[in-house]
Amino acid sequence: MTTPFEKFHAAMRELPLVAILRGLTPAEAADIGDAIAGPGFRLLEVPLNSPHPLESIALMRKRFPHALVGAGTVLGAQQVREVHAAGGELIVSPNFNAEVIAEAARLGMVCLPGVMTPTEAFGALAAGATGLKLFPAELASPAVVKALLAVLPAGTPVMPVGGITPANMAEWRAGGAAGFGIGSALYKPGKEAAAVCDDAKKFIAAWTGLIQA
Repeated sequence: MTTPFEKFHAAMRELPLVAILRGLTPAEAADIGDAIAGPGFRLLEVPLNSPHPLESIALMRKRFPHALVGAGTVLGAQQVREVHAAGGELIVSPNFNAEVIAEAARLGMVCLPGVMTPTEAFGALAAGATGLKLFPAELASPAVVKALLAVLPAGTPVMPVGGITPANMAEWRAGGAAGFGIGSALYKPGKEAAAVCDDAKKFIAAWTGLIQA
C-alpha cells in the first residue's frame, strides 16, 4: 500500500506542482480532476473555504487513488480530523499552527504549512511539517528562498505559492524552490475543464523544461 508520504515524495520527484482548486464544487470534482490529473498532476488540494470541500475531497480521493488529495486553508486540528475522515491525505495551511501540524503528523498525513520567516520555518519543521509553503510568494522573492535554504536542514522542500505562472517559475526554481502551489492561474470557479486542462499542460511543460535545461 502506498502511503501519503510515498505519494508526496514520488510527486516531488516527478511533478512537484500542487493544484489549488479553490471554489471547486463536488459536481465539478470529476471533470476538473480529470483535466488536471490526466496530464500528470499528482498533488490535489481543495481549500476548505470551497463549497462542500470534504465531499469533493472524498470524491477525488476515490477517483484518483494514485494522487495525494487533501485540503487547503486548514486552520484548526478539528479540521485536520475532518479531512482525514473524508479520506484526505494532505493538509495545507496559509499559516504556521503547531497544533494543525502535530495533528496531521499524528494521523500520518502530509502537512505543508504556510511560512514566511526563518522563525516560522524552523517552528513548523520542529512541529513535524513535511515541507514548507512560502506564502504569499508575492511578498517574497527567489532570493528569500535561497536565503532560507542556506539555513534550513538539507533537503527541506520549500514551495512558493501565490502568483506563480509558467513564465516566472524559472526564477523561483533558480533560487531553489522545490515545487509550487498553483491556484487561479490553473483553476477558478466557472473555468471550463478543457481550459483547465490546457493550462495544466502549460505548467507541466514549463516545469519539465526547467528540469531538462
